[in-house]
Amino acid sequence: MHAVGVIPARYQSSRFPGKPLALIGGKALVERVFERARAASRIARLLVATDDARIAAAVRAFGGEVLMTSPDHASGTDRLAEVARVLPADLFVNIQGDEPLLDPQDIDGLIECLEQDPSPDMATLADPLLEPDDAHDPNVVKVVCDAGGRALYFSRSPIPYVQGREGAGGAAHRASSESNAAGPPRPWLRHVGLYAYRRGFLLEFASWSPGILETLEGLEQLRTLERGRTIRVLRARGHYHGVDTPADVRAVERALLLSS
Repeated sequence: MHAVGVIPARYQSSRFPGKPLALIGGKALVERVFERARAASRIARLLVATDDARIAAAVRAFGGEVLMTSPDHASGTDRLAEVARVLPADLFVNIQGDEPLLDPQDIDGLIECLEQDPSPDMATLADPLLEPDDAHDPNVVKVVCDAGGRALYFSRSPIPYVQGREGAGGAAHRASSESNAAGPPRPWLRHVGLYAYRRGFLLEFASWSPGILETLEGLEQLRTLERGRTIRVLRARGHYHGVDTPADVRAVERALLLSS
C-alpha cells in the first residue's frame, strides 16, 4: 500500500504561539519531527501541511515538502483530510508536529497494521503510564482496550476506575507495570496521538459532525467509536514527550542529549 505521512502544523496555539518554529537544540521543532518521521521506511512521501507562510518557509529551508492548506480547520485530522482529497494514496499517517522524540518504527508499525489486517478503520499508539499521578491528569489521555487491542474508550478521566483502599494512583502504578508484559494493550495506557487512516475512512470521518462524547471529552478520536468503527491500538516502541508549552523544551532537549 502507498502511504503518505503528514505533519499538520499551525502557528497559533493558546499555550505556545509559534510552537512549530520553537528551537529544540538549535533546530525548529517541525524540523526535528520531520527528521524523525523521514526515517520511517514505509512512508512513500512526507510533507508538512500548514496555513502559515512562516512555517512553510522554514520547512522549505531545510528541504522539506509543504502543502498549504485552509486556515479554517478545527483539527489536525481535518487538515489531513484536505491533503487526502488532493493526493493519491491508500493510507495517511497523521504525525503530530509536537513529538520530536517519535520513533520512526512506530510509524512503520501503524502502516503494517492496516496493511496486514483489513478490519481496523484506523490505528494509533499507546504506552504504559509511568507516573501514578498521570491517571488523574486531564492532559494525559487514557485509553482502555479489549483483549484484541481494539480501543473501547479514550478519556481524560482515570479509566478504568479501580476499587479498593489503595486508591487509583497506586493501582495505576501497579497496573502500568503489569502492562509492560508481552501481549495486547491493557488498561492504564496513555494514548499517544499518532494515527494511521485508510483514505476512504479518513474522508468519511471528516464529513461527520462531532458527537456528544467527542464534545464532552474534547477528543476527536471518539468520533470513530461513537460511529461504531474500529481503532486498533499498538504499543509504542519509545517513550514520547510532547512539546505542549515552553517549559517542555528543556526536558525534550535533555532527552535528545541522552538518546544521542
